[in-house]
Amino acid sequence: MIGCPESCSQDTISASVARFYVEITKQSRLKITSVSAIYPKYKHTVPSWRTHLWQIVVWVETNTGQIGWGFGGGGKAAVEIVNGHFAEILTGKSFNSVSDISDIWDFIYAESIPYGRKGVAIMALSGVDLALFDALGKAESKPVASLLGGSTKDRMRCYATGPDTDYYAELGFTAQKFPFQWKGDESEAVGVAMGEKARSTFGKYAEVMFDVYMTWDSEITLRMHNALKHVGIHWYEDVLTPDDLREIGMLRHKIRPVNMAGGEHEFTAHGYAEIARVQAYDIWQPDITWCGGITAGLRIVEMAKKAKVEVVPHRGGEPWGLHLIAASDCEDFAELLPGVRNGVKDELWIGAPDASNGYIQIADEPGFGVKPNEDLL
Repeated sequence: MIGCPESCSQDTISASVARFYVEITKQSRLKITSVSAIYPKYKHTVPSWRTHLWQIVVWVETNTGQIGWGFGGGGKAAVEIVNGHFAEILTGKSFNSVSDISDIWDFIYAESIPYGRKGVAIMALSGVDLALFDALGKAESKPVASLLGGSTKDRMRCYATGPDTDYYAELGFTAQKFPFQWKGDESEAVGVAMGEKARSTFGKYAEVMFDVYMTWDSEITLRMHNALKHVGIHWYEDVLTPDDLREIGMLRHKIRPVNMAGGEHEFTAHGYAEIARVQAYDIWQPDITWCGGITAGLRIVEMAKKAKVEVVPHRGGEPWGLHLIAASDCEDFAELLPGVRNGVKDELWIGAPDASNGYIQIADEPGFGVKPNEDLL
């Protein structure tokens, strides 16, 4: 090779070639050549709206050969939006920076206003946004966290969401969130027993949380707050619906020092502006695969700083939220859903990092560092 002394190793030559192609890619703008989505062949979804409207896989192909993978919500309805309208308006668009992706986000949002603004359309947009970040990271040979300015956290603490307290303790977790829906007066004793079990298992310094999935009302919230005072709860999540923000804001002050958490069912910074205005929550929980992707997540985090509240992304232990947590002012607290002992679940993403003794790290790979399991596609 010209300019290479005889002592050059093959590894040195390969590294030089790789750097050359990275620099060439940086100098030429990435152009979107196709946008596609598919609804995976899930085998273990919870029977509910998730049967038809669970997560979608999105991919963006570029003129330089990168394929960016993204994850969105909205199920089969969102697939139609991505493969139809979004693919039509995005093919041929160029991007070469985080700022460019932000501009593309604004373009998609504006074009989809007649049927969008919230819900399925924004869930579809989330998948596209994440795929663009993945493609850009691959083009620059950087993890997404590095595109955002670099990770400020070497590793992130995790909490386990689910019912299997003993199993999570054995895995090394020191915090647990219970899915807990109100089914009648008997639920009070059930909830107290769950909280006491977690406290005795994890110890006095552990965080114990309840996600009640919009099944409480104000009366039940105060009733359960009093019943669980001796346990010491970190937060109550989604006590009412997203349409009851004013009432949630009033309840927030009545359950001190327990935090009021929510926001997974809100979309974009526009939606979070109303949350901020009525001061509904102590802890904001945007889902990065639903709220509008990394672009929306960055904007929401900036709003949270001004509102002086914490951000703990919903399902933040998945790669998409994890890179945002690592590189932003999000709290060092990532949600994982380990399931239950001997349980089975769909392993959709190959390369997704696993928690170890209650902590998790982002992969030091370009983009999000994951690819889909083709057996589920």
